[in-house]
Amino acid sequence: KLYNNQVFIADNIKEVIPEFLLLLKGVIDCPDLPLNVSRSALQNDGFVKKISEYITKKVADKLTGMCKTDRESYEKYWDDISPFIKYGCIKDSKFSDKMNDYILFKNIDGKYLTLKDCIEENRKPEAETKTEETVESTEEKKEDGAKDEKEPEKTTIFYVTDEVQQSQYINMFRAQGQDAVVLKHNIDSPFITQLEQRYQNVQFQRIDADVTDNAKEEVAEDEKEAFQKTVDSLTATFRKELGNDKLDVKVEKLKDSNVASIMTLSEQSRRMQEMMKMYGMDSMGMDMGGENTLILNANHPLVQYVQKHEDGENTSLICKQLYDLAMLAHKP
Repeated sequence: KLYNNQVFIADNIKEVIPEFLLLLKGVIDCPDLPLNVSRSALQNDGFVKKISEYITKKVADKLTGMCKTDRESYEKYWDDISPFIKYGCIKDSKFSDKMNDYILFKNIDGKYLTLKDCIEENRKPEAETKTEETVESTEEKKEDGAKDEKEPEKTTIFYVTDEVQQSQYINMFRAQGQDAVVLKHNIDSPFITQLEQRYQNVQFQRIDADVTDNAKEEVAEDEKEAFQKTVDSLTATFRKELGNDKLDVKVEKLKDSNVASIMTLSEQSRRMQEMMKMYGMDSMGMDMGGENTLILNANHPLVQYVQKHEDGENTSLICKQLYDLAMLAHKP
């Protein structure tokens, strides 16, 4: 509610309160506001902009102070207020500067981490010497760009959008001792894109976008030629049996021998699909089906059977079954 010298003027004035803070309740008493507070007068009043910036600053100070002194309460409220804070970070760069170190990410075990914590957990061992450098904003990087022509080492933060749908991938991550954060709100996709623009050394990747190196066994140097032949024959067999010449097939030696096949969709393709969906461009006649990659586990008996029996009586059925199971786990 907006007052001028204790005289009530109006409530829910969008020009005074930033859009992302409209869930706040309170009173502003401002003696300097013009009394004829028409919408157009407010929009053109420079003082209104100052009030708006002041409110944003006070909210950011309150939240950062709460995170520092009473982390337990902050975590308790976080899930409810996070969409508004993330939206605020996208809309207001000053608010984003203040809040970036106090944005929390909940991991698959329900623990809350800051962006710095996520980077520390996901950093490759050889990059551990550069601790502070990773959380540098884009502007600072640009100033330094002339000196360092080499592309900076990127830290990948993995995330989950649906814990039930992506449970197969989560189980693989847990088995490898890897962590991922849960990002299931609509605002999260544009928010992580904005974070990647601010922090050039950080990239977000959904856990079903690719198979991580930790999940795979290295192919020995002397086995590489034979393994390539296996890859070629399996790719040809699956394409023939599934009637899809453009099917993207990868063969990996996965450490988890219970997994026969999984489906992956590259991060960029998926974000493009989501963006098109958001703008109602889902049925534009564009064929996005070729972006999926079928990953086969060379250590699984069914995959080995297909490789040894290219024209076996069960080969066609097994190929279709492996593909369908991978698709079901990827997209019900």
